Parts: sequence; C-alpha cells; structure tokens
Amino acid sequence: MVIFSVYVVNKAGGLIYQYDNYVPRAEAEKTFSYPLDLVLKHHDEKVVVSYGQRDGIKVGHAVLSINGADVLGKNTAEGKDILEYLKDSSNYPVSIRFGRARLSSNEKLMLASMFHSLFAIGSQLSPEVGSSGIEMLETDVFKLHCYQTLTDFALKNPFYSLEMPIRCELFDQNLKGSLEIAEKAGNFGAGS
Repeated sequence: MVIFSVYVVNKAGGLIYQYDNYVPRAEAEKTFSYPLDLVLKHHDEKVVVSYGQRDGIKVGHAVLSINGADVLGKNTAEGKDILEYLKDSSNYPVSIRFGRARLSSNEKLMLASMFHSLFAIGSQLSPEVGSSGIEMLETDVFKLHCYQTLTDFALKNPFYSLEMPIRCELFDQNLKGSLEIAEKAGNFGAGS
C-alpha cells in the first residue's frame, strides 16, 4: 500500500497542512514531426493535451519539457509561448515530455476546500443522525480516506494557534514515522 499525500483541513475547510509522501510520475517522451498530431491548449498556466491519446500520452497530461529543457508554465525555457513554438515547422523534429503536472499551492487549497464541502454535505444528507460524513471515496485507481482527529503534536506546541497552518518539526517527524508504519503494515487493505 502506498500513501500518496496527507492533507489536514481545519473545521472551516481551510488547508492547514499538506505533505506529498509519494508522487508517481507517469511520463511519456516522444519525438514528433510536423504537424503535431495532438491538440494542445492553455489550461491553468500550463499547456495540456486536449485531444488525441497515444503512446502513454493522455488527455490532461501537461507538457513538461521540450527538447530536454523543462518548460516554465506556458512558456519554453527560452520564454517563448509553447503553442506558438509548436506551430513553427522549423522547430521540428521536436522531443516533448508529457506527464501529470504537479498541483500548485492554489490547486491544493481548492481541492482541500472542495473535499471539506463534500464531507459536510455528506454529513448533513445522511439519513442517520450524527453521521460522521464521508469516510472513504473509492475509484478504480485509488482510495481517499478521511479521518477526523486532533493533530496532537501541533496542539502541544505552545506557539501553535488553532486554525492556523501547521509548521511544527515534531508533527512532521511523527507524521512521516506514522506513514512508514502504515505502509509497512498495509492497514488500509488492498488497493488503498
């Protein structure tokens, strides 16, 4: 079992702690000739595949590098717009690496807030009085577990204020230790 990330959300729905434990990088690199047989578009300061899947390149994958140089958002390493660069036939053949783009801090905040909203809605819509809300969401690829717990090591820090981001070395150390133990024990069952 692999634990990919840990998100700690306060009772108001704000992200107060996030840790990426394991980030799989499903990447595909391919050399293309002109014209490019994939349709690319700008999306959230990235260039992503909007149509055409092949050779491990999927819709939603972002352009990560061109000719071995990492891209910077929507621009090449030289500062040129990626879409404009790829329209120019003189730039071919071109080697492009695609993969899942890392989430930005804003995207992590938005997803944590959205999950908290779903959790709250689930609690209120439950036919059972006192429902604890969503405990697990399961897809064909992963399981998303939701635990309600006090963050003891943060609360024991005399300088920590409730509802504020957790920045505590002892919390980090104990979380990492707990993740290692959970991964070895496989507490969450197959496919978790």
